[in-house]
Amino acid sequence: MNTKMRRTLVACLALCMLTTGAQALTMAGSRAANGQVTTENRAADAVAAPAPDGCHARPKVGLVLGGGGAKGAAAIGALKVLEEAGVRPDYIAGTSIGAIVGALYAAGYSAAELETLFCQQEWLSLLTDRRADLSGDPMRQVDGVTYVFGFPVISRDNPSFGMLRGGQVEQMVDSMLLLKHAGTFDSLRVPFRCVAAELKNALEVVIGEDVGEWAAPPRVARAVRASMAIPGLFKPAQIGGRTLVDGGMMNNLPVDVVLDMGADIVIAIDLQQAKHADKQSKDNLVSAIGDWLGLGPLANWITTRPDISKYNVNRRLADVYINPPLPDDDMSNFGNKNMARMVQVGQTAAREHLEKLRAIAQETSEGR
Repeated sequence: MNTKMRRTLVACLALCMLTTGAQALTMAGSRAANGQVTTENRAADAVAAPAPDGCHARPKVGLVLGGGGAKGAAAIGALKVLEEAGVRPDYIAGTSIGAIVGALYAAGYSAAELETLFCQQEWLSLLTDRRADLSGDPMRQVDGVTYVFGFPVISRDNPSFGMLRGGQVEQMVDSMLLLKHAGTFDSLRVPFRCVAAELKNALEVVIGEDVGEWAAPPRVARAVRASMAIPGLFKPAQIGGRTLVDGGMMNNLPVDVVLDMGADIVIAIDLQQAKHADKQSKDNLVSAIGDWLGLGPLANWITTRPDISKYNVNRRLADVYINPPLPDDDMSNFGNKNMARMVQVGQTAAREHLEKLRAIAQETSEGR
């Protein structure tokens, strides 16, 4: 090839590269100007980005499991539909009950196995650490713990605020994870993160592998125990010198967490029923008292509710948003009949998105 031909070829190649780059910038600018964030946009961006080995990377799916107490059974119903559609998540994030479901799903349990667990488990005793052998005693103290009809109410070793210890839930989750050889974050089949909150400073704390300021991540079951520690009901969890409570205080639907993990397409299962507009910040007596007591961040949380703002943003970022219609729940809803009913409600809500879920499954199946 002579010099003239070589120069002509290089010039043509350069022109093609410039044209392609200009088109990509124009598409991105148009998308940003229109404020559009869609499944097609994210998937197209993911496919357009070359993988390190020069091959095109397939879009990655992020699964988000929101908090919602006993309503967590509905999330399992939705997971059954995702499996029916052929969707396999690449990343999972969960808060509170969503952290329990998410951790077990990331370890390799199927939706059917989780349904069996939720419908057969004695949740009231599990969540309350109730001792069946003391259920007939009005009051009994054993090993520094005071029980009322078998329910532990005061502990000599852990006097922190909160009636329930949550120890049995942690043990149950840990034992089930160990059956899948997945007690630590790095041993899970699917990358998983859960959300907790630092009570005093009102800070969101994301727990997982290679995230956070931990010398080493805690065991998955311990992280889940922190994520579900509803303030006032469960005692906070101590991890790495930090006092952690239920992640719903800061981020009840952690869509942003799976996006940070690398998801291109997000499927969110939201159990929250009440929707609120963002709360406007304003100075008031609560803030003043909080500052005086040295609890400024917590008082600011009460007056501004940053969790509401984040929730409203996150649910709009989801590409598939599943929000099963469920009544408010309490501990009594953890019964077998209610669990089966909520699984069915979750299935029905997810089935409304079945066509889109199948399209996502087909789009993301290549290269697995």
